[in-house]
Parts: sequence; structure tokens; C-alpha cells
Amino acid sequence: ACPITVKKAISKVDGVSKVDVTFETREAVVTFDDAKTSVQKLTKATEDAGYPSSVKN
Repeated sequence: ACPITVKKAISKVDGVSKVDVTFETREAVVTFDDAKTSVQKLTKATEDAGYPSSVKN
């Protein structure tokens, strides 16, 4: 359920075009338009869904 919840939360953010969530590594790879959204908005979306996140380059 966790990956689906996280994927839905991130997908709802304006500017996101692709989300791949891997449960085993607890990672999400997100493709987004940085003119429409920001990393801060993406991490807030996961936090609001109950899953705090951080950025990994």
C-alpha cells in the first residue's frame, strides 16, 4: 500500500510527468517540470500522505 499511496501523492503535484516507486529500496524516482513545481513541493506531498521523504541525488 505504501508505494501506491506515495505514487498517488506525488502524481497529483502539478508538473510531475513520471513516478517510479520501489518498495524494496524505499525510493521514488520522479520526473518533473521544475518550472511548475519544486523538490520542496514533492517532499511536502509525501509528508502530507504520511510518508516523510528526503532528496537523494
